[in-house]
Amino acid sequence: MNLDPVSRPRSLSDHVIATLRAQITSGAWPVGSRIPTEPTLVSQLGVARNTVREAVRALAHNGLLDIRQGSGTYVVATSELAGVMRRRFADAPQRDVTELRGALEATAASLAAARRTDADLRHLDGMLAERERGWESGDREAFVTADTAFHLAVVAAAHNEVLGGLYADLGAVIRESLREHFTPVLRPEDYVDHARLVEAIRAGDASAAAAEAASHTESIRV
Repeated sequence: MNLDPVSRPRSLSDHVIATLRAQITSGAWPVGSRIPTEPTLVSQLGVARNTVREAVRALAHNGLLDIRQGSGTYVVATSELAGVMRRRFADAPQRDVTELRGALEATAASLAAARRTDADLRHLDGMLAERERGWESGDREAFVTADTAFHLAVVAAAHNEVLGGLYADLGAVIRESLREHFTPVLRPEDYVDHARLVEAIRAGDASAAAAEAASHTESIRV
């Protein structure tokens, strides 16, 4: 990863905040990932430790980062709105989150079947394979990360900017709901195959794609 050195004409802290935010919003630092350590950022940006620390704290205050003592700093949202969503719905019942997720994903799947491009299909195939590897690892965090990325790919294939933005802003809420559903060591009975969803999108069958997406959230609804 290459971070451009920060220029100094205006507030140095503002420049560092903007640079770190760009790494998050671009997907270079995806939700759930740990950002580089403070010494690494100091070296990459060419600024003082206190400046980096101030920028990280500002982004944590805005809800994009989570500073975990002894573990590091992690990305928890892709925008300030996503951070607000995360805080607003942190205590929402899992059933309510799952029902909303089901509605959004069914709509996205239906649109994706009508609008997907060849590039979208290649991306979906790759994300599906990554999801399978996440499940085979037996590790909940790896699987939740891969499952979230797969569904983001489905939403992206819908080519609806508003739907995509809303789903991304709810990403942290959805991710936490998934973490609550799956046990730390994944159980075979919790596995849900997503290959039929991809095939329905590939075939351009909007009804089948929507039904498949809806069935996935029905299987984890409490």
